[in-house]
Amino acid sequence: MFLQKLFKDARYFQILFQSIFLSYGIYFLHWKAEWWLYITYFATSIITQLAFEYFLGKKEFAYSSRIAFSIPSVIISSFGLSLLLKTNDVEIAALAAFVSIASKFLVRINGKHIFNPSALGIITAIFLTGKAWFSPGQWGSGAVILFGVCCLGFIVVTRVQKLDTSLAFLGTFAALLFIRQIIYLGWPLDFFVQSISTGSLLLFSFFMITDPKTIPNHTIARVLWCMLIAVVAFYLATFKFMNGAPILVLVLAQPLVPLIDKLFKAKPFEWKPASAMNKKETRFINTVYNNLSI
Repeated sequence: MFLQKLFKDARYFQILFQSIFLSYGIYFLHWKAEWWLYITYFATSIITQLAFEYFLGKKEFAYSSRIAFSIPSVIISSFGLSLLLKTNDVEIAALAAFVSIASKFLVRINGKHIFNPSALGIITAIFLTGKAWFSPGQWGSGAVILFGVCCLGFIVVTRVQKLDTSLAFLGTFAALLFIRQIIYLGWPLDFFVQSISTGSLLLFSFFMITDPKTIPNHTIARVLWCMLIAVVAFYLATFKFMNGAPILVLVLAQPLVPLIDKLFKAKPFEWKPASAMNKKETRFINTVYNNLSI
């Protein structure tokens, strides 16, 4: 019964799948298990969240209640860094984790944080220090990653009702690749399949760009926004040979979201509590979320 209630919160599915991806990388793709790096990401993220909750949290909400509801989101951000960002320096890893979590509290408009936490942490570490890098090649490609990430990703995004976001981005990006590689250049179909089945691209499509608190609320605006990100990312990746182009474009595009939300009115996304709650308890949780930037 406890697990049944717990897994009504889509964040726990995402944590489960992210842990599967990390385990897959370590034990099947034979990554070097950089435990010091993972520990730094998780420890710094949790400490930062606890500190901001304590000093900036609304006093009318119990500290323990805020922490209990916020920790799953912190874990998700930490996994995002663990899966995509590489560095040899512990201080840079700590910086990326700190920026990821602190941005949710410090960069906000209308009770909504602007940047996807892990995306901002990754871009900050790479471009500010020059001693971190995005490593798409570590995932390789192939049917296992393609079908595994797609299936698990579909489950997660449909539970937060943002499947349109994934399809808009990935569909546009794939279409542009197909036109260039197959129609224009005449390359073999296998090359195209390999290009769109990289783990990093699929993880971005299903687990990063779909963050429901940092994308436009209106469906049509959200789809057009994702398509534009795909077009710019395709250009940077194809013609400028930029690794991690989708993540950079996402970070640069997210400050436009408050303006889009103002122009295209729609009901904001609200997390559903993990357990069956009455209306009063539901309002409490969503108020905590909106004020404390979970």
